[in-house]
Amino acid sequence: MILQLSDIIEPNTLNVICEEVAKLDFHSGQQTAGRAVRSLKNNQQILLADDQPAPLALLLKYLSKNPIFQAACLPRQFARVMLNRYQQGMQYGNHIDDAYIAGVRTDVSFSFCLSSASDYHGGELVLCDSTGERSWKLDKGEVLVYPSTQLHRVNSVTEGERIAMVGWLQSTVRDAGHRELLFDLKQSAAHELEAQGKSEQYDRLSKSYSNLLRMWGD
Repeated sequence: MILQLSDIIEPNTLNVICEEVAKLDFHSGQQTAGRAVRSLKNNQQILLADDQPAPLALLLKYLSKNPIFQAACLPRQFARVMLNRYQQGMQYGNHIDDAYIAGVRTDVSFSFCLSSASDYHGGELVLCDSTGERSWKLDKGEVLVYPSTQLHRVNSVTEGERIAMVGWLQSTVRDAGHRELLFDLKQSAAHELEAQGKSEQYDRLSKSYSNLLRMWGD
């Protein structure tokens, strides 16, 4: 399942966080590039470590608490979270995320854009599969969530600067198709509860969700 989210953080709060992010010192993205992709990766980054830097830790806190993100990802633990910066001429060619990062299986990847779409040209996040390619030009505050199994790239930034929080997590449900079914059931149950209260239909949806999660969860 590929999911685009927005309104994760109230705009004024997000602006303050982005101002703090702009003051941080970025380092070469080559630090975390494997041998096969070293020649493809041209960006800058800052890794989250022990709740530092604080703006990155705060961004992750807001994202982790979002109910839609929770329902879609069913996160068990985060493998790695970082800030990525692409300035003019920077890009990251086609690659697949490592199956394990820091000893944690990567099931879900996400990109949380911190730059306004009008502030950069190029820099699209492109996902590739057997049907072709699909690209996203994310705006400030938008998040793209997608399976870590997808081949993807970040197109060259031709003007301006693109900053995003990116990360990888292990889900309590390994299979992407199972996660999508559970997400649909969860959303349907929530809609039924809102519209009809704790009805028989809600109970059936809730029962199915819980028992499938029990069956498919690690």
